[in-house]
Amino acid sequence: MQKKRILLLSEGFGAGHTQAAHALSVGLRQLSPDLQTRVMELGSFLHPTLAPLIFSAYRKTITSQPKLYGLVYRSQYKKSLNRLTRLALHRIFYGQTAEIIKQLRPDTIVCTHPFPSAVVSRLKRAGLSIPLCTVITDYDAHGTWINPEVNKYLVSTEEVKGKLLLRGVPDSHIEVTGIPVHPNFWEHHNKDELRKRFGLKAMPTVLVMGGGWGLVRHEELLRHMARWRERVQLIICLGNNEKTLSRLAEDPDYRHPNIRLMGFTREIDKLMDVSDLLITKPGGMTCTEGLAKGLPMLFYSPIPGQEEENCLYFTERGFGEQIKSLQTVDYWLDKIAGGMPDNRLVHRGPSRKPEKYNPRTCHQAIMQML
Repeated sequence: MQKKRILLLSEGFGAGHTQAAHALSVGLRQLSPDLQTRVMELGSFLHPTLAPLIFSAYRKTITSQPKLYGLVYRSQYKKSLNRLTRLALHRIFYGQTAEIIKQLRPDTIVCTHPFPSAVVSRLKRAGLSIPLCTVITDYDAHGTWINPEVNKYLVSTEEVKGKLLLRGVPDSHIEVTGIPVHPNFWEHHNKDELRKRFGLKAMPTVLVMGGGWGLVRHEELLRHMARWRERVQLIICLGNNEKTLSRLAEDPDYRHPNIRLMGFTREIDKLMDVSDLLITKPGGMTCTEGLAKGLPMLFYSPIPGQEEENCLYFTERGFGEQIKSLQTVDYWLDKIAGGMPDNRLVHRGPSRKPEKYNPRTCHQAIMQML
């Protein structure tokens, strides 16, 4: 019997969209070895020279002018992609995407970014009959995600489902599955074995993430956390930001046996297992990975727009707290230095009851479409 094929399309505007696509790809093949999956960043694949320049400009705008980005996000919040953007996507991607689909012959197309979803939707209007599934990778639903041709939306929460319903999406086209995470985050690893593997001490540990998207702009926050190095072990992940990694490695404040500076790694799941607290920007993927691991979280500098909504969701439910002052950091570091209670998802203040999160649900929903 011929294997079923799933084409997963994303874009490189932030790492989370493509991470979700790869998480789905690996998880689907684990759940059903008879499946074939292919992940593709449409822009990078079709325009390998132009796409990195566009992504770099986007990233610089996000980090240097977050208020401007937030203003644009809100002004277009209830609108689908405007006519000019749709025309540009049509000219740049339409014909080539149709050829890719013809060659790969997928049984289902899954999009984890609004742009490829809009392109495939246009192809469906022109006669493409392949089912289209769109996975919304945040805890909000911007209007650009919505296209009438989408057969199924997989969303993070009931609140996001409600927003889609208000915009006319039929209830039968929406399923609340949570955001997909890589199968590495489905299980927990032995903490003692991980400490030995990474050369870490058996002491309270904090994982700090976001080096490429703004952490390095918060020098005061980093140095403040470093002052806790005698009581708390710090793992600071700087991603591909090698320049900052080298600079901090030479800084006396960070040259300490209880501070571990790390570049890009594919073992975030294991670092989460060995940690007692996660400090991060509130990106949808990272927050969901922390949720899957049961880590309490502190969020710094949410970008106006989807990160603010992500932050609101997690703080309202007691999964973490936004850093509004250095006193917030001191409270939590003192808390874990004194011994965290058995229930790791602890919080200050009231919270709403969280939806149950099963990291396999999103994968299973896609398999049902086949």
